[in-house]
Amino acid sequence: MLPDGRRLHLQHGPTDLILDASGPRDEVAAAYRQAIERFRTILVELVGELPKLREPARGTDAEEDFRWPTARRMLRAVRPHAGVFVTPMAAVAGAVADEMLAAMTKGRRLSRAYVNNGGDIALHLAPGASYTAGLVTRPDRSEPAGRCRITHDMPVRGIATSGSGGRSFSLGIADAVTVLADNAAAADAAATLVANAVVADRPAIRRAPAETLDPDSDLGKLPVTVSVGPLDGPAVAAALDKGAELAANMRAAGLLHGVALCLREQYRVVGPVLAAALPEPSPQREEPWSKSESANIRP
Repeated sequence: MLPDGRRLHLQHGPTDLILDASGPRDEVAAAYRQAIERFRTILVELVGELPKLREPARGTDAEEDFRWPTARRMLRAVRPHAGVFVTPMAAVAGAVADEMLAAMTKGRRLSRAYVNNGGDIALHLAPGASYTAGLVTRPDRSEPAGRCRITHDMPVRGIATSGSGGRSFSLGIADAVTVLADNAAAADAAATLVANAVVADRPAIRRAPAETLDPDSDLGKLPVTVSVGPLDGPAVAAALDKGAELAANMRAAGLLHGVALCLREQYRVVGPVLAAALPEPSPQREEPWSKSESANIRP
């Protein structure tokens, strides 16, 4: 338990979760016991299916190809996007959050609950309950740039953020792309792909094949963003427009409910869910940032 006596911290290898539950004391205690029991095997299960989870998704992939429920959640999240290069690993953090939330809430009477897996969050909201989520646009700045209130009546039960400064590699240059979706796995996959679409061709952007930075990366030879130097305003705007266009198409297809995109203090918002979440853009700041500068900072 964390010092506040309310939240539970679970960590095993790269899996690092914060869980929070509200309700009768005995129900919360039982929920945490269920979460702990489920957590004991979740990483081992994923490692056992890792080779197939690193393969590009196809529309014909079947859930029965995977043995464990977390891997099946990952496949469900990426299968609608199989027309582009994406592997189930694009949804791993969100799928783990969803699986842990399902274990924690099963048979329990909780008013609210969440599982936060490094910023990818699965939510449980009983009637009348709500959560306020802070939108952090860069991993080296902890103060939220905006906030979004999620209520029980909204279809949102998952939040995920991706970008060039996150824990995983990105093909794009977005500081942050935050997605609200039906569940955390769906939000995770969509955030990854929308962030990949925020691109520009400028000398200030340095890229390298993913496999040269991490031999185990599922992205192989694809060029991922290593650092982003100063960019002029038009370049930032054009890059954000590309990501916003893809986000709008995903929303029209029912794959997400809202997206907030941020790059160099410029914003784009898709969907009414996040329409008032971010402030008016501040003056353009040409501030370089390198992935290596904050590689050890976790959301």
